[in-house]
Amino acid sequence: MDRQFNTSRESSSREDFKRKASDTQESEIKLLRTDTDKRCISHTNSEDNCELVLPVQPDFYDKNFPDYRQPVEIGCFSLDSRRHLYHDARQLRYCVKPTNKNPNFNLRDGYKDRYIKRNDNIKEKLDHILKWILLNKHKFPMLSGDDKPPALSNQLRTDFITWRGHLTKILTTPYENREGWLLAVTRFNGTYYMSEVETEEARRQREQRTEMQEELMYGGYKFEQYLCADKPGGNPNPEGVVNTNEAFCCVVRTRLNGHSLVFSGEVDCKDDSDPRLKAPQCYVELKTSREIYSPNQERNFHRLVAFASCITTRKIKLNCSKWQSVCCTSS
Repeated sequence: MDRQFNTSRESSSREDFKRKASDTQESEIKLLRTDTDKRCISHTNSEDNCELVLPVQPDFYDKNFPDYRQPVEIGCFSLDSRRHLYHDARQLRYCVKPTNKNPNFNLRDGYKDRYIKRNDNIKEKLDHILKWILLNKHKFPMLSGDDKPPALSNQLRTDFITWRGHLTKILTTPYENREGWLLAVTRFNGTYYMSEVETEEARRQREQRTEMQEELMYGGYKFEQYLCADKPGGNPNPEGVVNTNEAFCCVVRTRLNGHSLVFSGEVDCKDDSDPRLKAPQCYVELKTSREIYSPNQERNFHRLVAFASCITTRKIKLNCSKWQSVCCTSS
C-alpha cells in the first residue's frame, strides 16, 4: 500500500503520491499531543496498521515556503435558504464601503426577530463540492480514450479536493495551540478527498455556547448585511433577514510544489470598484472583533484575519457599536 503523506523534512515531490486507478482508501488525520506534550499531527491508517507522526512546532518549518501557484477560479456555486445548490452566482453580493469610517452600526439589530440560523447539527461534509464536480467534469484534465480502463478514464488527475477552511486549519496548526481538529481522508481514483470531522471537544463547545456567544456570532453576519448589496451599484439592506443558510462559493485550482489542489470556499462579497481585479482577487472577506484597546489585541485580530483568508491585501477599519471591524480583500 502506498504511503499517503510524506513526513520527512525534504520537499515533497509528485512521486510521493503514487496513483492507483481503482482503489479506495479511508484514513484519519488528527491534531493531538504526545506523551512529551509536543504537539503533532497523527495519521492513522487502519489497513496498514501504522501511525505516522508529523511535528508541528513552528521552528520545524523555519524555511523557505514551497512553491505555491496563484489560485485560479474554475467555477462557483450558490446555496439558497434551504441549502439547495445552484450552478450560478445568484448569491454573490457586492461590497459597498461606507463613506464614514465611524458608521456606528448596530450589530445586535435583528438578532431576536430577523435571524434564521443554519442547523449546525447537519454535517454536509464535501457534498456541495462533489455536486459541483459532477456538473463540471469537463474542467478536469481527465484521461480519455477507448483503450483506457473505466476507472482510469474517470480520474480527475487532481491530488487533493477539499474546503479552503480545512487547508487553513492545517497550515496554521503550528501557530494555533488552543483547538484540535480531525480530518477524514478518502483516496478514490488517485485523488485525496479531505473532510473535517467534528471532535467531541468541538461538539461540547458548540452545544454549550452562551447567549452572549451566539449574539457575538450573529454580529459578524449582521456586519456583512451592512456592507453588502445584492447587485452591482445597489445599496445594502440592514432591515432584511439574516439567513446563514445562504452562501456563494468559489472553486479554485492551484499547485503546492508538485501537488495539485482544487478547493472551494465561501465568499462574503465582491469588490467591483476596480475592473482590473479578476476573481478570486476581487473577493472580500469580512471580519469583526470586540473593540481593540492594546497592541496585543491588535496583533491577535490581524492574525485572525490572516488565518481566515490566508493572504490579505487591503484593510478598512470601522468602529461600530463597541466592535472593531475590518474589511479585507483576499487573494
